[in-house]
Amino acid sequence: MISHSTNEQSHLPAQAAGTFTLAEGLTVTRMGYGAMQLAGPHAFGPPADRNAAIAVLREAVHLGITHIDTADFYGPYVTNEIIKEALHPYPDNLHIVTKVGALRDAEGNWPQALAPHQIRQAVYDNLRHLGLDVLDVVNLRVGNLHSPAPGSIAEPFTVLAQMRQEGLIKYLGLSTVNAEQIAEAQSIAPIVCVQNAYNLAHRDDDDLIDALAAQGIAYVPYFPLGGFSPLQSDKLQAVATRHNVTPMVVALAWLLQRSPNILLIPGTSSVEHLRENVSAATLTLSEDDLAELNSIAS
Repeated sequence: MISHSTNEQSHLPAQAAGTFTLAEGLTVTRMGYGAMQLAGPHAFGPPADRNAAIAVLREAVHLGITHIDTADFYGPYVTNEIIKEALHPYPDNLHIVTKVGALRDAEGNWPQALAPHQIRQAVYDNLRHLGLDVLDVVNLRVGNLHSPAPGSIAEPFTVLAQMRQEGLIKYLGLSTVNAEQIAEAQSIAPIVCVQNAYNLAHRDDDDLIDALAAQGIAYVPYFPLGGFSPLQSDKLQAVATRHNVTPMVVALAWLLQRSPNILLIPGTSSVEHLRENVSAATLTLSEDDLAELNSIAS
């Protein structure tokens, strides 16, 4: 089992950003790791270097990360199999969050898979490929990679709630959803996290983040550098230059300071890039920095 002494853990970079308690018995570092890029290009097929992917996962744990985000449709199956190979048996404090609700077709597209039998099979597949008897958190992915898909999510979410009652899942979450779908899900079963697209330039979820924070529910943004205009990128670069870091590090640090319920899952297939991302946990932006960065929101 991969482990570190208490003294070592207290100085690990990922823990500088603190932790967040999703639910009783489930506390994670706010700086996590997203496993999507461990598969091939566009999260499809195997990686060019499987050993490098394994090294990234082991370094993530060494850096103090206790939250890994994945999905069985990355690859498909590839990332979960690599996670198992790299880290199983898992450290007691490591928590894996996965997603269901999509498949990959032969062309690498992401068709929805929200029928009850598809949801149930996806949970079984995640358990098998990760080598687990119970999943810590399962997110229901509803929309595409960029925006929610309108409509009721009661049927697929009810299946997950049933599987939670069966003891196969500890906690539930949502991915790529709107406020109405979140409320609908909460009328069926509690949720511990919401994962949507959000960053400095695209802040449609500002009100949602604050509402979730008031309920003690985590918000997990993806695409932290997606969709910046050249002017916005210049402003971000100016702050990065002042701190002698990359724009990505500043964007991640801004997210950590945006709200205490924000958890980060930046992904990479490079150990060097992973260390750079995790360094955002130790960067404190000044009030002037924050004012300048907040001015670039679209």
